[in-house]
Amino acid sequence: MPAISEAPSVCIVGPTACGKSPVALELAERLRGEIISVDSMQVYRGLDIGTAKPSASELARVPQHLIDVAELTESFDAARFIELAKAAEAGIRQRGRLPIFCGGTGLYFNAWFNGLGEAPSGDPVIRAELEATPLGKLLIELEAKDPATFAVIDRRNPRRVIRALEVIRLTGKPFSEQRAAWNEEKAQRQATFPPIFGLRRSPDDLRRRIERRVDAMFAEGLVAETRGLLEKGLEGNRTALQALGYRQVVDQLRGEIGPRQAVELVKLKTWQFARRQMTWFRNQLPVHWLDIAPDESASRITERIIAGG
Repeated sequence: MPAISEAPSVCIVGPTACGKSPVALELAERLRGEIISVDSMQVYRGLDIGTAKPSASELARVPQHLIDVAELTESFDAARFIELAKAAEAGIRQRGRLPIFCGGTGLYFNAWFNGLGEAPSGDPVIRAELEATPLGKLLIELEAKDPATFAVIDRRNPRRVIRALEVIRLTGKPFSEQRAAWNEEKAQRQATFPPIFGLRRSPDDLRRRIERRVDAMFAEGLVAETRGLLEKGLEGNRTALQALGYRQVVDQLRGEIGPRQAVELVKLKTWQFARRQMTWFRNQLPVHWLDIAPDESASRITERIIAGG
């Protein structure tokens, strides 16, 4: 792993609530860096409390990019992320500063490091048609047109199913064939990866941190924020509506679950999501893991990163 001072960029990854953001801030201040957010929900304006978006004081400390770049009424995908991240990285380099990628969205990290291949950009008409189709029917179509993708895809994830079918309809080729071609380039790309540091906590510590964060979000006004977002069209954006916390609060506001149940459900869903994130990062990227003690400060973690782990 190259010395941080010699690296073209640095990545801080890990599951939600592991403490990535404070470390990225410290690192940026010490190394004259700027942060590029790799978070699929912080891109949306208005999704503040539920996404643990940086506060005004944190934004004043260090420039942070790809936050609040899309309206609730807009679609936002990996291709759009790549476009904006490239522009942000170029600007940071021109200012003689260090790009620090920080986040937990594996899909975006994968696109950034391994490319999008020849996957076409999203088509609004096709996407709208697919989103209006029940998941069961989408799976039937996917199995018929691309059995190989159907066999391995997460069939409970509508976004992935919709994207696979969108590419198939646009190109007329099985999604699996296209991914095979993209994967041939993966090994070559990995040779040029920048340092990627992952923050790893014990399951008990991470779960406690998640529960404290969820309690704080509700105390800070997550329900009121969600109510206001519904008035601005949150339900019309299926991607944004899936953000952890908002989906459960919407169910609470509809009277489908009670307030206490909503809180406990958000804690459970967030914990399950964090475990999936850890699995993804372990299997998909060459991460240098740092085991973090419950009482370890962001400053100490930053010192370890600067020292190479």
